[in-house]
Amino acid sequence: MSGAEALARALDAARELGRSVGPELDGLGEDAAARRALGALAEVGLTRWCVPARFGGADAGELAPDDAVSVRALCALRAELAYHSGMRDVMLVMQGLGSYDLALAGDAELAARELPAVAAGQRVAAFALTEPGAGSSLTDVAARAERTAGGWRLEGEKTYISNAGIADRYTLLARTSGAPGDRDEDAFTMFLVPGDAPGLTVERFEVMAPHPIGTLRLAGVELPGEAAVGPVGGGLPLALGTLARFRTSVAAAANGFARRALDEARDHLRDRRQFGRPLASFQGLRFDLAEMDVRLRAAELLVDEAAAAVDAGAPGAAEVARAKLFATEAAGWICDRAVQLLGGRGVKRGEIVERLYREVRALRIYEGTSEVQKLILAKEILGS
Repeated sequence: MSGAEALARALDAARELGRSVGPELDGLGEDAAARRALGALAEVGLTRWCVPARFGGADAGELAPDDAVSVRALCALRAELAYHSGMRDVMLVMQGLGSYDLALAGDAELAARELPAVAAGQRVAAFALTEPGAGSSLTDVAARAERTAGGWRLEGEKTYISNAGIADRYTLLARTSGAPGDRDEDAFTMFLVPGDAPGLTVERFEVMAPHPIGTLRLAGVELPGEAAVGPVGGGLPLALGTLARFRTSVAAAANGFARRALDEARDHLRDRRQFGRPLASFQGLRFDLAEMDVRLRAAELLVDEAAAAVDAGAPGAAEVARAKLFATEAAGWICDRAVQLLGGRGVKRGEIVERLYREVRALRIYEGTSEVQKLILAKEILGS
């Protein structure tokens, strides 16, 4: 079976999952919904698309050169999942974000020990980079790992960590030399931290769209020497390499949300009558719908271009920045227009477009804000 054929089957499974499991998640609490979403994804093999085939992941064939996670496949799956459920979308991608550095690190024994369970959905993964004083600038990371006789001791704080409190493992970036703000890229090491490690505490908080998220506090967390992922001082390239592989898929998720918003708005304009005729007959509203369609299609084409570039091994910095910037901003506008077109229904809690409006907002911030994408593009355009 070719990679394209395997992906087509996976997309059919994602579509069916959206129809069958979606209503069930609405009646569950945040953690229960997250675990049920992950379990459902694993049951139909979708979590395997977040892990390279040699470590138990999906065989993406021609879609995954060098046995990497296929960005084209991940984007297609995220767009389909996001169309139905933000929770399923985030639980899928976190399995990849929280584990891909293990595949990049070159430690085959560690990857073989950890990744098959991630691919099977048996282990919940999380990616711990952001800190109160370090977001877009990872060189400001202050969490520190000090050597001990038996390995490492970690101190510090991470925040806005998805899957906080339910993760079995955190891949966590810590400083092993220097001081926050130093431009030394060799000052950081990635660590694999058990979710139940003594000294690790979690404080949960709520964001606009429900999913498990919170702050990690590390107070004397003791880890063995083999908890370091990859070489000491090699953590920053692992973090950036993981982000480079998965960032385009944020734009794809935005397209999934936007596609659903467009469909909901279209159906409402067809069904709702005012002044004795369907809303769809009013020219101004038809113009809105047309503009929504054009922006969405442009975003989809930019995602296709970026995903193909990354899968081909091209640097892809400009392509990915364009896709992330345009798709997330366009999705925000499309979801906003959908709320407007539905009128009072659009702001009613429980309506699909109201949920989409909340879910799509964070995508313009995480994994590189829109402003950061503009800086990347300007640098590429200016050649400096």
